[in-house]
Amino acid sequence: MPRDLHALPRLSDRWSHLYLEHGHLQKTKEGLGFVDPQGAMTAVPLDQFAVILLGPGTTLTHAAARMLADNNTLVCWSGEEGVRLYAYGTGGTHSAARLLRQAEAWADPERRLAVIARMYRKRFVEEIPPGTSLETIRAMEGYRVRACYEREAARLGIEWKGRNYDQSAWDRGDPLNRALSAANSCLYGICHAAILSAGYSPSIGFVHTGKQLSFVYDIADLYKTELTIPCAFETVKEGTEDVERRVRMRSRDLFHAQRLLRRILPDISEVFDVADDPAELPGELEGLAVSLADRGQVGGLPGESELPSPGYPVGPDGPESSKSRQRDSDLERP
Repeated sequence: MPRDLHALPRLSDRWSHLYLEHGHLQKTKEGLGFVDPQGAMTAVPLDQFAVILLGPGTTLTHAAARMLADNNTLVCWSGEEGVRLYAYGTGGTHSAARLLRQAEAWADPERRLAVIARMYRKRFVEEIPPGTSLETIRAMEGYRVRACYEREAARLGIEWKGRNYDQSAWDRGDPLNRALSAANSCLYGICHAAILSAGYSPSIGFVHTGKQLSFVYDIADLYKTELTIPCAFETVKEGTEDVERRVRMRSRDLFHAQRLLRRILPDISEVFDVADDPAELPGELEGLAVSLADRGQVGGLPGESELPSPGYPVGPDGPESSKSRQRDSDLERP
């Protein structure tokens, strides 16, 4: 029978993210399962996560990828500890209405500056004088973010040496900078999932420009001083061992407690200054790719029932793992 779009869990009803590494994600009779290097399988509640981050040494079957897509769960291929996104899947909308609105606002210099001013006002609850240039706004933003770092350091009694890290030499960074990067990476994944699910482009940024994820950085910045900066400082205050994993787990709980996923899309509408948000109609086929295989398999259009794909089972020796060390994913311990 056709898949009911209303049966899918809403983005705001989900937990934020799940990080996996050194294992194999596959389809099971019950749903999805993650097999660790020792061959033990843990069930993955795919309906409950907006983003699944696949770290080094992780593989997945075609059937698993299809299940994730059907449930509008964004899949990101990331570096170790969930830091730095290398590739990502697509979102769940097929409407171009929001993308067109975003592009129109970006292309008009006055509207673009107005969007930037609303982003700044939402972050710092401070009005920007008319005619303020983008360069000045960026300088004002940088000053207030640095002040936030110093304020958190003073509040928790932590030495703060400034924001400084090198992705090519991750282990050389101090624990606080690594915690900030790991927490922000999780935040980028959540914002990225929300942006794609609504049909916006992650590349058309307003403050940030010229990057593939410019708009993701713009939206994530709305929440850093409230969420990830305090989260990272508090995590390091409790200890510096296994800091990346602990800050990921702490940020996941924090995002859920603060209902971050419920806030992102209304906040985007607010910065675009639109009261009514054009939504996609159930069953809309705009943008869907219709292939001969889709028609020939069951004689219908995409969205109708399809033959199940068994995927590939894990071999007797389990998935390939790192020989140098074994790391924990976020599934292995509560």
